[in-house]
Amino acid sequence: MLGVGLIRGINVGGNARVAKADLAAAFVAAGFDDVVTLLQSGNVVFRSAAAPTARHTAIIAAALKKSSGVEAGAVLLEDRVFRELAAANPLLEVSDDDSRLVVTFLDHDLPANVVAPADDELAPERVRLGVRAIYQWSPLGVSKSVVPPAFWRQVGQVATARNQRTVLRLLAELDRRG
Repeated sequence: MLGVGLIRGINVGGNARVAKADLAAAFVAAGFDDVVTLLQSGNVVFRSAAAPTARHTAIIAAALKKSSGVEAGAVLLEDRVFRELAAANPLLEVSDDDSRLVVTFLDHDLPANVVAPADDELAPERVRLGVRAIYQWSPLGVSKSVVPPAFWRQVGQVATARNQRTVLRLLAELDRRG
């Protein structure tokens, strides 16, 4: 089975530096095979005999802490789940720039009490909720997002965002290896 690993907050803006070799080694330590890292921001495609579990996530986190000193959460998704979340993006039709269309992947189902900010509060930005993902269109750029921090605090601890360009790169790698 193929899977996708998304590590939160590494190698972004020069912070929390983790070498690709250390990232790959953490996934191997967790028992995954055929590990490939993509880009610099904590994206991994791997092969596994079984679905990833919280135990795998804990091993990866411990290995990263040991090798680089970085504490980082991870979202591990089966190939099928990653593809479903990517395909479910309700903002694909709205976007005209894949670098400004973002999917925030969760390691858990979104709590039922989380409500997306209304479009008129965010305009021209938009946010839509999925089961294990949050979809965001930021036409002015992600760094200029007006989504309130209080919204993100409701989401839960382990969530990590990837722009659509990266999502497409991961899908292409899954296709290549599938």
